[in-house]
Amino acid sequence: MLHPLLATSLYALGGVDVVIMVDLCTFIVAFFALLIFVRIPPVNQSGEEKRETLLESAKTGLKFLNRNRMVLMLILFLAGVNLVASAFDAVLPAFVLPRQNGGEAVLGIVTSTAGIAMLVGSLIASVLPPPKDRIRLIVATMLFSLTTDNFLMSLTNTPVTWCIAQILGYVPVPLMSTSLDVIVRSTIPVEMQGRVYSCRNTLQFFTIPIGFFFGGWMVDVVCEPFMERMSPDSLMVALFGEGKGSGAGLMIFILGILGAAICLIFGRILKKYKYHESV
Repeated sequence: MLHPLLATSLYALGGVDVVIMVDLCTFIVAFFALLIFVRIPPVNQSGEEKRETLLESAKTGLKFLNRNRMVLMLILFLAGVNLVASAFDAVLPAFVLPRQNGGEAVLGIVTSTAGIAMLVGSLIASVLPPPKDRIRLIVATMLFSLTTDNFLMSLTNTPVTWCIAQILGYVPVPLMSTSLDVIVRSTIPVEMQGRVYSCRNTLQFFTIPIGFFFGGWMVDVVCEPFMERMSPDSLMVALFGEGKGSGAGLMIFILGILGAAICLIFGRILKKYKYHESV
């Protein structure tokens, strides 16, 4: 929750070089903590168990996912969600920083609001009873999150409403991730979880770097030049403002439409799958 505020404060005081230096130092601390202090206990394996190579393990995990289409479709759905979310993360600084009522401090507050909302969502998920339909909950929470956050963020121009957008967008995320974890952990046998989770993480998160590139490229090459050509009395200027940052607002709005489309398409695909809660 605090790291966006700390990062923007360091950036304001010493520039990006100080931020990178602190980032490198924290990485070194974490690396040596894992190297020196963490001990992984040995696993007793019977002599009859076949040792797999890395490629064989990956192939086994992919085969399991191919047979379990419900889990595979959920993973591909979350890959689409991650594409939109990572593009939003790339565009957000370009939206907040140039604004007259924006800047580094406001960006830190808006970003920290997302962390606070995640914590609140986690507390809510821990006290709510199990949902009747976890698959429907996953789709519904992401549809609500991607539309409210992106549309409210892009169509308003005050830091207060931007923070409200972050709250509405990030509170549902732990509800989604909790149901997804329950489905995946209860569906995949324990002896297969390492291989399947590796394949799952690859499929689910490979869209994140693509989203960062896509969001930044769209703002710089498409949306900002497009908004610069708009006349001051046009509808686009009325919706997204004028000057630097208006193109980022347009891009956030486009991401809201893209996120809604992904949720609606996968919502129809996932309708045919049923998850039965184990006692």
